[in-house]
Amino acid sequence: MKTPADGASSSPGSQRIAIIGGGVSGLAVAYELQRLRSVCIAGELARPAPEFVLYEAAERLGGTVETVRQDGFIIECGPDAWVTEKPWAHELAVELGLGPEIIPSNDQQRRTLILQDGDLIPMPDGMRMMVPSDLDAIITSPLFSAEARAGYCSESARAEELKAAAPPAGPEGDEPVASFVRRHFGEEVAVKVAAPLLSGVFGGSIERLSVRSVMPAFVKMEREYGSLILALQSRLGAESESQRGSPAIFTTLSSGLGTLIDGMAATLPTSTIRLQHAVSSIALGPGGWTVSAGGDTATFDAVVLATPAHASRRLLAPLHPRFDALLNIEASSAIVVALAFRADQTAQMRIPSGFGFLVPQHAGGAPSLLACTFVDQKFTNRVPPGGVLLRAFYGGEAAPALLSNSDESLALRTKAQLDDILGMLPEPAFTVVRRWPRSLPQYEVGHQARVAELEQLAAAFPGLYLAGNTYHGVGLPDLIRDGRATARKMFRL
Repeated sequence: MKTPADGASSSPGSQRIAIIGGGVSGLAVAYELQRLRSVCIAGELARPAPEFVLYEAAERLGGTVETVRQDGFIIECGPDAWVTEKPWAHELAVELGLGPEIIPSNDQQRRTLILQDGDLIPMPDGMRMMVPSDLDAIITSPLFSAEARAGYCSESARAEELKAAAPPAGPEGDEPVASFVRRHFGEEVAVKVAAPLLSGVFGGSIERLSVRSVMPAFVKMEREYGSLILALQSRLGAESESQRGSPAIFTTLSSGLGTLIDGMAATLPTSTIRLQHAVSSIALGPGGWTVSAGGDTATFDAVVLATPAHASRRLLAPLHPRFDALLNIEASSAIVVALAFRADQTAQMRIPSGFGFLVPQHAGGAPSLLACTFVDQKFTNRVPPGGVLLRAFYGGEAAPALLSNSDESLALRTKAQLDDILGMLPEPAFTVVRRWPRSLPQYEVGHQARVAELEQLAAAFPGLYLAGNTYHGVGLPDLIRDGRATARKMFRL
Protein backbone atom coordinates (compact mmCIF):
# COMPACT_ATOMS: atom_id res chain seq x y z
CA MET A 1 0.00 0.00 0.00
CA LYS A 2 1.40 3.41 -0.96
CA THR A 3 0.83 6.24 1.52
CA PRO A 4 2.40 9.53 2.51
CA ALA A 5 4.84 9.29 5.40
CA ASP A 6 2.84 9.13 8.63
CA GLY A 7 2.39 12.64 9.88
CA ALA A 8 4.25 14.11 6.92
CA SER A 9 1.19 15.93 5.62
CA SER A 10 0.22 17.48 8.97
CA SER A 11 2.03 20.74 8.18
CA PRO A 12 1.28 22.09 4.68
CA GLY A 13 4.52 22.79 2.85
CA SER A 14 6.63 20.87 5.36
CA GLN A 15 9.61 18.90 4.14
CA ARG A 16 9.10 15.13 4.41
CA ILE A 17 12.27 13.17 5.13
CA ALA A 18 13.03 9.44 5.37
CA ILE A 19 16.04 8.46 7.47
CA ILE A 20 17.17 4.93 6.67
CA GLY A 21 19.38 3.46 9.40
CA GLY A 22 19.01 4.01 13.13
CA GLY A 23 22.64 3.77 14.17
CA VAL A 24 24.42 6.77 15.68
CA SER A 25 24.47 8.75 12.42
CA GLY A 26 20.82 8.20 11.52
CA LEU A 27 19.72 8.84 15.08
CA ALA A 28 21.75 12.08 15.13
CA VAL A 29 19.98 13.18 11.93
CA ALA A 30 16.59 12.48 13.52
CA TYR A 31 17.57 14.20 16.76
CA GLU A 32 18.65 17.36 14.95
CA LEU A 33 15.55 17.39 12.75
CA GLN A 34 13.37 17.08 15.83
CA ARG A 35 15.27 19.94 17.46
CA LEU A 36 14.73 22.09 14.35
CA ARG A 37 11.10 21.03 14.30
CA SER A 38 10.66 22.27 17.87
CA VAL A 39 12.24 25.61 16.95
CA CYS A 40 9.81 25.99 14.04
CA ILE A 41 6.78 25.05 16.11
CA ALA A 42 7.83 27.56 18.78
CA GLY A 43 7.80 30.24 16.09
CA GLU A 44 11.50 30.99 16.28
CA LEU A 45 11.83 30.12 12.58
CA ALA A 46 9.16 31.26 10.14
CA ARG A 47 8.95 28.09 8.09
CA PRO A 48 7.05 24.79 8.22
CA ALA A 49 8.38 22.22 10.66
CA PRO A 50 10.18 19.28 9.00
CA GLU A 51 8.55 15.85 9.20
CA PHE A 52 10.53 12.62 9.26
CA VAL A 53 10.39 8.87 9.69
CA LEU A 54 13.35 6.84 10.97
CA TYR A 55 13.61 3.29 9.63
CA GLU A 56 15.77 0.73 11.43
CA ALA A 57 16.05 -2.96 10.52
CA ALA A 58 17.03 -4.07 14.04
CA GLU A 59 14.89 -4.11 17.15
CA ARG A 60 16.81 -1.27 18.81
CA LEU A 61 18.44 2.03 17.91
CA GLY A 62 22.12 2.86 18.28
CA GLY A 63 23.88 0.37 16.03
CA THR A 64 27.10 -0.82 17.67
CA VAL A 65 26.58 1.48 20.67
CA GLU A 66 25.01 -0.69 23.35
CA THR A 67 25.49 -0.81 27.11
CA VAL A 68 24.71 -3.82 29.29
CA ARG A 69 24.25 -3.16 33.01
CA GLN A 70 24.34 -6.30 35.15
CA ASP A 71 25.15 -6.95 38.82
CA GLY A 72 26.90 -3.59 39.20
CA PHE A 73 28.98 -3.97 36.01
CA ILE A 74 28.67 -1.47 33.16
CA ILE A 75 29.68 -3.21 29.95
CA GLU A 76 30.05 -1.51 26.59
CA CYS A 77 29.27 -3.89 23.74
CA GLY A 78 30.76 -1.58 21.11
CA PRO A 79 32.74 1.65 21.52
CA ASP A 80 33.45 2.51 25.15
CA ALA A 81 34.38 6.21 24.82
CA TRP A 82 34.99 9.11 22.49
CA VAL A 83 38.20 10.99 21.77
CA THR A 84 38.05 14.03 24.01
CA GLU A 85 39.59 16.52 21.59
CA LYS A 86 36.66 16.05 19.20
CA PRO A 87 33.90 18.14 20.83
CA TRP A 88 30.69 16.93 19.16
CA ALA A 89 29.76 14.04 21.45
CA HIS A 90 30.46 16.17 24.53
CA GLU A 91 28.29 18.98 23.18
CA LEU A 92 25.43 16.59 22.51
CA ALA A 93 25.68 15.03 25.98
CA VAL A 94 25.43 18.48 27.57
CA GLU A 95 22.41 19.36 25.38
CA LEU A 96 20.70 16.20 26.57
CA GLY A 97 21.25 17.12 30.22
CA LEU A 98 23.93 14.47 30.66
CA GLY A 99 26.69 16.86 31.73
CA PRO A 100 26.92 15.35 35.24
CA GLU A 101 27.46 11.92 33.65
CA ILE A 102 30.53 12.95 31.63
CA ILE A 103 33.69 11.36 33.01
CA PRO A 104 37.31 11.23 31.79
CA SER A 105 39.52 8.21 31.38
CA ASN A 106 41.90 7.52 34.26
CA ASP A 107 44.93 8.87 32.44
CA GLN A 108 47.12 8.65 35.51
CA GLN A 109 46.91 4.90 34.88
CA ARG A 110 47.12 5.17 31.10
CA ARG A 111 49.51 2.58 29.77
CA THR A 112 49.22 0.35 26.73
CA LEU A 113 50.89 -3.04 26.69
CA ILE A 114 52.03 -5.01 23.64
CA LEU A 115 52.15 -8.81 23.65
CA GLN A 116 55.65 -9.85 22.60
CA ASP A 117 56.97 -13.41 22.84
CA GLY A 118 54.35 -14.23 25.46
CA ASP A 119 55.11 -11.21 27.66
CA LEU A 120 53.21 -7.94 28.03
CA ILE A 121 55.65 -5.09 27.35
CA PRO A 122 54.54 -1.49 27.97
CA MET A 123 54.75 1.00 25.15
CA PRO A 124 57.25 3.74 26.06
CA ASP A 125 55.93 6.84 27.80
CA GLY A 126 55.17 9.85 25.66
CA MET A 127 54.09 7.95 22.55
CA ARG A 128 51.45 9.42 20.23
CA MET A 129 50.53 6.30 18.34
CA MET A 130 53.90 5.19 16.91
CA VAL A 131 55.62 8.58 17.34
CA PRO A 132 57.70 9.19 20.50
CA SER A 133 58.16 12.55 22.17
CA ASP A 134 60.97 11.19 24.36
CA LEU A 135 63.74 9.25 22.64
CA ASP A 136 65.26 8.25 25.98
CA ALA A 137 62.12 6.19 26.65
CA ILE A 138 62.62 4.43 23.32
CA ILE A 139 66.28 3.65 24.00
CA THR A 140 65.50 2.02 27.34
CA SER A 141 62.38 0.15 26.17
CA PRO A 142 62.59 -3.65 25.83
CA LEU A 143 59.82 -3.48 23.25
CA PHE A 144 62.15 -2.61 20.38
CA SER A 145 65.21 -4.21 18.86
CA ALA A 146 68.49 -2.31 18.47
CA GLU A 147 67.65 -1.79 14.81
CA ALA A 148 64.26 -0.23 15.59
CA ARG A 149 65.78 2.02 18.26
CA ALA A 150 68.38 3.20 15.75
CA GLY A 151 65.60 3.94 13.28
CA TYR A 152 63.82 6.08 15.84
CA CYS A 153 66.99 7.91 16.82
CA SER A 154 67.89 8.77 13.22
CA GLU A 155 64.44 9.95 12.13
CA SER A 156 64.82 13.59 13.19
CA ALA A 157 68.20 13.86 11.45
CA ARG A 158 66.51 12.77 8.22
CA ALA A 159 63.94 15.58 8.37
CA GLU A 160 64.82 17.23 5.07
CA GLU A 161 65.10 13.88 3.30
CA LEU A 162 61.69 12.82 4.61
CA LYS A 163 60.12 16.15 3.70
CA ALA A 164 61.42 15.82 0.16
CA ALA A 165 60.17 12.22 -0.06
CA ALA A 166 56.64 13.08 1.12
CA PRO A 167 54.03 12.36 -1.56
CA PRO A 168 52.33 15.38 -3.14
CA ALA A 169 49.27 16.92 -1.53
CA GLY A 170 45.92 15.88 -2.95
CA PRO A 171 44.27 12.54 -3.70
CA GLU A 172 47.08 11.42 -6.00
CA GLY A 173 49.48 11.52 -3.06
CA ASP A 174 47.60 8.98 -0.94
CA GLU A 175 49.46 5.86 0.19
CA PRO A 176 49.08 2.94 2.60
CA VAL A 177 49.73 3.56 6.29
CA ALA A 178 52.38 0.83 6.18
CA SER A 179 54.57 2.62 3.64
CA PHE A 180 54.26 5.90 5.54
CA VAL A 181 55.34 4.32 8.83
CA ARG A 182 58.15 2.33 7.23
CA ARG A 183 59.53 5.48 5.63
CA HIS A 184 59.91 7.07 9.06
CA PHE A 185 60.62 4.23 11.46
CA GLY A 186 61.01 0.92 9.65
CA GLU A 187 59.24 -2.42 9.38
CA GLU A 188 59.35 -3.41 13.04
CA VAL A 189 57.47 -0.32 14.20
CA ALA A 190 54.91 -0.76 11.44
CA VAL A 191 54.16 -4.35 12.49
CA LYS A 192 54.57 -4.05 16.24
CA VAL A 193 52.93 -0.69 16.94
CA ALA A 194 51.08 0.87 14.00
CA ALA A 195 49.28 -2.29 12.88
CA PRO A 196 47.72 -3.29 16.23
CA LEU A 197 46.87 0.30 17.16
CA LEU A 198 44.99 0.96 13.93
CA SER A 199 43.44 -2.50 13.80
CA GLY A 200 41.77 -1.70 17.10
CA VAL A 201 40.03 1.29 15.49
CA PHE A 202 39.55 0.32 11.85
CA GLY A 203 39.94 -3.45 11.94
CA GLY A 204 41.89 -3.42 8.68
CA SER A 205 45.36 -3.93 7.30
CA ILE A 206 47.86 -1.08 7.33
CA GLU A 207 48.99 -2.36 3.94
CA ARG A 208 45.68 -1.08 2.53
CA LEU A 209 44.42 1.63 4.88
CA SER A 210 44.74 5.17 3.54
CA VAL A 211 47.15 7.30 5.55
CA ARG A 212 45.36 10.44 4.32
CA SER A 213 42.08 9.17 5.75
CA VAL A 214 43.13 7.52 9.02
CA MET A 215 46.19 9.58 10.03
CA PRO A 216 45.72 13.05 8.49
CA ALA A 217 47.46 14.86 11.37
CA PHE A 218 50.66 12.86 10.79
CA VAL A 219 50.55 13.53 7.05
CA LYS A 220 50.39 17.25 7.84
CA MET A 221 53.33 16.89 10.24
CA GLU A 222 55.40 15.24 7.52
CA ARG A 223 54.66 17.97 5.00
CA GLU A 224 55.58 20.73 7.48
CA TYR A 225 58.53 19.19 9.34
CA GLY A 226 59.62 16.07 7.51
CA SER A 227 60.36 14.43 10.86
CA LEU A 228 57.34 13.30 12.86
CA ILE A 229 59.39 13.35 16.05
CA LEU A 230 60.39 16.99 15.55
CA ALA A 231 56.79 17.89 14.71
CA LEU A 232 55.45 16.24 17.86
CA GLN A 233 58.12 17.84 20.05
CA SER A 234 57.31 21.23 18.55
CA ARG A 235 53.61 20.77 19.21
CA LEU A 236 54.20 19.71 22.80
CA GLY A 237 56.62 22.56 23.33
CA ALA A 238 53.98 25.04 22.20
CA GLU A 239 51.50 23.78 24.74
CA SER A 240 51.37 25.36 28.17
CA GLU A 241 51.82 23.17 31.22
CA SER A 242 48.12 23.53 32.05
CA GLN A 243 47.12 22.37 28.57
CA ARG A 244 49.57 19.49 28.64
CA GLY A 245 48.07 18.07 31.82
CA SER A 246 44.49 17.99 30.60
CA PRO A 247 42.06 16.94 29.35
CA ALA A 248 42.07 13.16 29.41
CA ILE A 249 42.50 11.31 26.13
CA PHE A 250 39.09 9.62 26.31
CA THR A 251 35.67 10.62 27.64
CA THR A 252 32.55 8.57 28.34
CA LEU A 253 29.35 8.61 30.41
CA SER A 254 29.25 7.17 33.91
CA SER A 255 26.20 5.04 33.12
CA GLY A 256 27.53 3.99 29.70
CA LEU A 257 27.25 5.28 26.17
CA GLY A 258 23.87 3.63 25.78
CA THR A 259 22.56 6.58 27.81
CA LEU A 260 23.51 8.90 24.95
CA ILE A 261 21.46 6.76 22.56
CA ASP A 262 18.53 6.69 24.98
CA GLY A 263 18.77 10.46 25.40
CA MET A 264 18.53 11.14 21.67
CA ALA A 265 15.77 8.58 21.19
CA ALA A 266 13.71 10.06 24.03
CA THR A 267 13.41 13.35 22.12
CA LEU A 268 11.75 11.65 19.16
CA PRO A 269 7.99 11.10 18.92
CA THR A 270 7.31 7.37 18.94
CA SER A 271 5.29 7.80 15.73
CA THR A 272 8.49 8.70 13.86
CA ILE A 273 10.37 5.48 14.68
CA ARG A 274 10.01 2.26 12.68
CA LEU A 275 11.99 -0.51 14.36
CA GLN A 276 12.38 -3.87 12.60
CA HIS A 277 11.58 -2.16 9.31
CA ALA A 278 14.25 -3.11 6.81
CA VAL A 279 13.99 -0.92 3.71
CA SER A 280 13.84 -3.08 0.60
CA SER A 281 14.03 -0.35 -2.05
CA ILE A 282 14.01 3.37 -2.75
CA ALA A 283 13.04 5.08 -5.99
CA LEU A 284 12.92 8.66 -7.25
CA GLY A 285 9.88 9.70 -9.26
CA PRO A 286 7.89 12.83 -10.14
CA GLY A 287 6.29 12.85 -6.69
CA GLY A 288 9.54 12.51 -4.80
CA TRP A 289 11.15 9.48 -3.17
CA THR A 290 9.28 6.24 -2.65
CA VAL A 291 10.54 4.12 0.23
CA SER A 292 9.43 0.50 0.57
CA ALA A 293 9.74 -1.26 3.92
CA GLY A 294 7.85 -4.10 5.54
CA GLY A 295 5.43 -4.43 2.63
CA ASP A 296 4.37 -0.77 2.76
CA THR A 297 5.54 2.25 0.81
CA ALA A 298 5.65 5.93 1.69
CA THR A 299 6.60 9.06 -0.21
CA PHE A 300 9.14 11.67 0.88
CA ASP A 301 10.85 14.80 -0.38
CA ALA A 302 14.28 13.65 0.80
CA VAL A 303 16.06 10.47 1.85
CA VAL A 304 19.06 10.08 4.15
CA LEU A 305 20.94 6.81 3.76
CA ALA A 306 22.70 6.24 7.08
CA THR A 307 23.29 2.57 6.40
CA PRO A 308 26.49 0.49 6.07
CA ALA A 309 28.17 0.60 2.67
CA HIS A 310 26.85 -2.78 1.55
CA ALA A 311 23.26 -1.82 2.43
CA SER A 312 23.57 1.58 0.74
CA ARG A 313 25.03 -0.12 -2.31
CA ARG A 314 22.03 -2.45 -2.58
CA LEU A 315 19.58 0.46 -2.38
CA LEU A 316 21.44 2.87 -4.65
CA ALA A 317 22.77 0.58 -7.40
CA PRO A 318 19.40 0.59 -9.26
CA LEU A 319 19.59 4.39 -9.48
CA HIS A 320 22.99 4.53 -11.19
CA PRO A 321 25.59 1.83 -11.95
CA ARG A 322 28.39 4.01 -10.59
CA PHE A 323 26.93 3.67 -7.10
CA ASP A 324 27.49 -0.07 -7.37
CA ALA A 325 31.20 0.42 -8.03
CA LEU A 326 31.84 3.25 -5.58
CA LEU A 327 30.06 1.56 -2.67
CA ASN A 328 31.85 -1.72 -3.21
CA ILE A 329 33.78 -1.00 -0.02
CA GLU A 330 35.16 -3.76 2.15
CA ALA A 331 34.14 -3.79 5.77
CA SER A 332 35.66 -5.84 8.57
CA SER A 333 33.76 -7.54 11.37
CA ALA A 334 34.30 -7.36 15.09
CA ILE A 335 33.49 -9.54 18.08
CA VAL A 336 33.45 -8.27 21.66
CA VAL A 337 33.67 -10.69 24.57
CA ALA A 338 33.43 -9.26 28.10
CA LEU A 339 34.35 -11.30 31.18
CA ALA A 340 33.10 -10.04 34.54
CA PHE A 341 34.69 -11.12 37.85
CA ARG A 342 33.26 -10.41 41.32
CA ALA A 343 35.39 -9.21 44.22
CA ASP A 344 35.45 -12.70 45.77
CA GLN A 345 37.01 -14.06 42.57
CA THR A 346 39.79 -11.54 42.05
CA ALA A 347 42.15 -12.12 44.99
CA GLN A 348 44.50 -14.31 42.95
CA MET A 349 44.21 -12.37 39.71
CA ARG A 350 47.31 -10.42 38.65
CA ILE A 351 46.16 -7.93 36.05
CA PRO A 352 48.96 -5.51 35.07
CA SER A 353 48.54 -1.79 35.52
CA GLY A 354 47.23 -0.01 32.43
CA PHE A 355 44.34 0.39 30.03
CA GLY A 356 44.92 -2.96 28.36
CA PHE A 357 47.01 -4.73 25.76
CA LEU A 358 47.33 -5.13 21.99
CA VAL A 359 48.30 -8.28 20.11
CA PRO A 360 50.30 -7.93 16.87
CA GLN A 361 48.75 -10.28 14.31
CA HIS A 362 50.76 -12.86 12.38
CA ALA A 363 49.65 -14.06 8.96
CA GLY A 364 48.53 -17.66 8.81
CA GLY A 365 48.07 -18.09 12.55
CA ALA A 366 44.97 -19.30 14.37
CA PRO A 367 42.28 -16.66 15.03
CA SER A 368 43.67 -14.57 17.86
CA LEU A 369 42.57 -11.79 20.13
CA LEU A 370 43.27 -8.36 18.73
CA ALA A 371 43.17 -6.52 22.04
CA CYS A 372 41.87 -6.54 25.59
CA THR A 373 40.80 -3.58 27.74
CA PHE A 374 41.14 -3.56 31.53
CA VAL A 375 37.87 -1.71 31.91
CA ASP A 376 37.98 -1.17 35.67
CA GLN A 377 41.34 0.58 35.29
CA LYS A 378 40.43 2.70 32.27
CA PHE A 379 37.30 4.25 33.81
CA THR A 380 35.98 4.61 37.35
CA ASN A 381 32.75 3.05 38.60
CA ARG A 382 32.47 0.43 35.87
CA VAL A 383 32.49 -2.50 38.29
CA PRO A 384 31.26 -3.20 41.82
CA PRO A 385 33.92 -2.72 44.56
CA GLY A 386 36.79 -5.15 44.06
CA GLY A 387 35.47 -6.41 40.70
CA VAL A 388 37.44 -6.80 37.48
CA LEU A 389 36.08 -6.42 33.96
CA LEU A 390 38.04 -7.58 30.90
CA ARG A 391 36.77 -6.68 27.43
CA ALA A 392 38.40 -8.65 24.63
CA PHE A 393 38.19 -8.02 20.88
CA TYR A 394 38.50 -10.05 17.72
CA GLY A 395 38.74 -8.24 14.42
CA GLY A 396 40.45 -8.13 11.05
CA GLU A 397 41.00 -11.54 9.49
CA ALA A 398 40.18 -13.40 12.73
CA ALA A 399 36.60 -12.23 13.23
CA PRO A 400 34.87 -13.70 10.12
CA ALA A 401 36.07 -17.20 10.99
CA LEU A 402 34.50 -16.88 14.46
CA LEU A 403 31.19 -15.12 13.76
CA SER A 404 29.24 -18.38 13.55
CA ASN A 405 30.62 -19.72 16.84
CA SER A 406 28.25 -19.87 19.79
CA ASP A 407 28.49 -17.41 22.66
CA GLU A 408 29.71 -20.22 24.91
CA SER A 409 32.42 -21.22 22.45
CA LEU A 410 33.62 -17.63 22.04
CA ALA A 411 33.70 -17.11 25.80
CA LEU A 412 35.71 -20.33 26.32
CA ARG A 413 38.14 -19.43 23.52
CA THR A 414 38.62 -15.96 24.96
CA LYS A 415 39.23 -17.16 28.49
CA ALA A 416 41.77 -19.70 27.25
CA GLN A 417 43.73 -17.01 25.41
CA LEU A 418 43.56 -14.65 28.38
CA ASP A 419 44.74 -17.49 30.66
CA ASP A 420 47.84 -17.81 28.49
CA ILE A 421 48.54 -14.08 28.58
CA LEU A 422 47.44 -13.01 32.08
CA GLY A 423 47.82 -16.23 34.03
CA MET A 424 45.08 -18.63 34.99
CA LEU A 425 41.84 -16.74 35.59
CA PRO A 426 38.87 -17.94 37.63
CA GLU A 427 35.65 -18.74 35.85
CA PRO A 428 33.92 -15.41 35.22
CA ALA A 429 30.73 -14.59 37.06
CA PHE A 430 29.18 -13.98 33.65
CA THR A 431 30.14 -13.11 30.10
CA VAL A 432 28.66 -10.87 27.42
CA VAL A 433 29.27 -11.58 23.72
CA ARG A 434 28.42 -9.34 20.79
CA ARG A 435 29.08 -9.81 17.08
CA TRP A 436 29.25 -6.84 14.74
CA PRO A 437 29.49 -8.24 11.18
CA ARG A 438 30.75 -5.88 8.47
CA SER A 439 30.65 -2.98 10.91
CA LEU A 440 33.97 -1.25 10.15
CA PRO A 441 34.36 0.12 6.60
CA GLN A 442 37.90 0.03 5.30
CA TYR A 443 39.25 3.47 4.45
CA GLU A 444 41.62 2.13 1.82
CA VAL A 445 44.03 4.13 -0.33
CA GLY A 446 42.04 6.54 -2.47
CA HIS A 447 39.19 6.74 0.06
CA GLN A 448 38.88 10.53 -0.01
CA ALA A 449 38.65 10.63 -3.79
CA ARG A 450 36.06 7.84 -3.71
CA VAL A 451 33.93 9.70 -1.16
CA ALA A 452 34.16 12.95 -3.14
CA GLU A 453 32.87 11.18 -6.25
CA LEU A 454 30.11 9.48 -4.25
CA GLU A 455 28.91 12.77 -2.84
CA GLN A 456 29.02 14.41 -6.26
CA LEU A 457 26.97 11.57 -7.72
CA ALA A 458 24.45 11.71 -4.85
CA ALA A 459 24.03 15.45 -5.41
CA ALA A 460 22.71 14.69 -8.89
CA PHE A 461 19.65 13.07 -7.27
CA PRO A 462 17.55 15.80 -5.62
CA GLY A 463 16.91 15.08 -1.97
CA LEU A 464 19.46 12.27 -1.58
CA TYR A 465 21.93 12.48 1.32
CA LEU A 466 24.59 10.08 2.59
CA ALA A 467 25.63 9.70 6.23
CA GLY A 468 27.36 7.12 8.41
CA ASN A 469 30.78 5.69 9.11
CA THR A 470 31.44 4.86 5.45
CA TYR A 471 32.51 8.40 4.63
CA HIS A 472 34.14 10.86 7.03
CA GLY A 473 35.12 9.01 10.20
CA VAL A 474 34.19 6.04 12.36
CA GLY A 475 34.35 7.62 15.81
CA LEU A 476 31.30 8.62 17.84
CA PRO A 477 31.98 12.39 17.59
CA ASP A 478 32.45 12.17 13.81
CA LEU A 479 29.13 10.37 13.37
CA ILE A 480 27.28 12.85 15.57
CA ARG A 481 28.84 15.82 13.78
CA ASP A 482 28.01 14.51 10.31
CA GLY A 483 24.49 13.40 11.23
CA ARG A 484 23.54 16.76 12.68
CA ALA A 485 25.21 18.64 9.80
CA THR A 486 23.23 16.54 7.32
CA ALA A 487 19.96 17.48 9.04
CA ARG A 488 20.84 21.18 8.91
CA LYS A 489 21.84 20.89 5.26
CA MET A 490 18.48 19.36 4.38
CA PHE A 491 16.74 22.08 6.30
CA ARG A 492 18.85 24.62 4.42
CA LEU A 493 20.37 26.20 7.51
